[in-house]
Amino acid sequence: MSIPPPPEPQGPPTQGPESPQDQPPAQAPSPQASTPYNPYAPPSADPYAPPAQDPHIPYGAQPQPPYGTPPQNPYAPYPQGPQTPPGPYGPQPYQTWAQGYTPYNNPAPLNGMSVAALVLGILCCVPGVGVLLGLISLNQIKKRGERGRSMAAAGMVLSAFGLVVWVLGATGAATGFWDDVEDSARNNSSASPVKGECFDAPSGSLEGMTYDFDVVSCDGEHDGEVFAVVRMGSGSYPGDKKVTATADDKCYALQDAYAMDGWAVPDDVDIYYVTPTSQSWSLGDREITCVFGNTDEEASLPGGSLRNDATTLDSDQVAYLKAAHVLNSALDSAPDARYVEDDLPGHRAWAGRVSTALTRQADLLESHEWAGGSDKPVAALVKDLRAAQKEWAKAAEASDADEFYGYYDKGADLIDPQKSVTARKALGLATTPPSYDRNDGGGDGGGGAGGMEV
Repeated sequence: MSIPPPPEPQGPPTQGPESPQDQPPAQAPSPQASTPYNPYAPPSADPYAPPAQDPHIPYGAQPQPPYGTPPQNPYAPYPQGPQTPPGPYGPQPYQTWAQGYTPYNNPAPLNGMSVAALVLGILCCVPGVGVLLGLISLNQIKKRGERGRSMAAAGMVLSAFGLVVWVLGATGAATGFWDDVEDSARNNSSASPVKGECFDAPSGSLEGMTYDFDVVSCDGEHDGEVFAVVRMGSGSYPGDKKVTATADDKCYALQDAYAMDGWAVPDDVDIYYVTPTSQSWSLGDREITCVFGNTDEEASLPGGSLRNDATTLDSDQVAYLKAAHVLNSALDSAPDARYVEDDLPGHRAWAGRVSTALTRQADLLESHEWAGGSDKPVAALVKDLRAAQKEWAKAAEASDADEFYGYYDKGADLIDPQKSVTARKALGLATTPPSYDRNDGGGDGGGGAGGMEV
């Protein structure tokens, strides 16, 4: 049995005058066929035949379908590379980006209200406004999809804090709050010793500038011991001279409150003070620290605290020393003129103050009930004080310098420090008078003191 040869491949049918019924049966198109499929041809036409030339279209121009490029022949080979239908000005090799779309993502815009809320919150210049702007910005961000939520929240928090501080300041509570904060920080910092603490200066000297202190035990050798802290007022920096003068006056006046028994303070102990500088003043430093130190600023104090007040003394000792301080204060108010001839009115006024102090001192000693056998020595001392008071009162009425000296010498002898040794011994106080007594006065005056700025 013979096998017939395969039929010859048929080319695409050509248009002719014959009707479709007269044409031979159509064969399946070859895969290599390049004739595109025309979906816009009438049903009676050959679906694979090229469209007829429109007489209204110039020769050679390609007709354009009303809804874009027709699909490719499903049997045509795959195109090589990007293909676009030819346009009226030739082929278009690349597709341009359509309006409203870019190859990169654009971030959402930043909300301006959130920036304003953060700035006002940091500056705190208008308390509360940052909170309002923050709320507005959060509402706008939610509606518009903008950025800045964290900035608005931060501005609201800072502005709210500023508003609280402003309210506290208006009620007077802010000052006390910050004072408590400063006191707490100072009490927990070794750089700022407080009353009763001993310290070593980093440089080993109580002269010049210093930035911190090393707090140490008073039992061993140390450079200084704090006996008072004075806080200056607010306002601008008053200047180095004003600060130094204030420190000298305040520290000298406060030494007796810490070391009530001036006789117990060694002769080689002097007064120093730590004062604020213009730089530290701008940071809120207003404290003057009064310090006991060695007269040699590079030497140390021996072990042991110099404190002797109501925390370390009994009631009889405190009563005696309080009465003695009345006279000491009057003696320390002597005029600057060394000689009576240079300022007789000033010396007479001073003698009147001493006379009044002697009366006050004697009254305080007589009104106290003494124990332990100290009543008789104290009574003898009171007798001398009464006699001295009369002499100082006459000196206050002296008509000239010679008459003043006569009464002054008698009154000074009656309050000589040695006359109080017996009473001091009975009370258990120091019995060695200081080698230096300010203004050559008598009584229980302590040693000299000087101030040096640290």
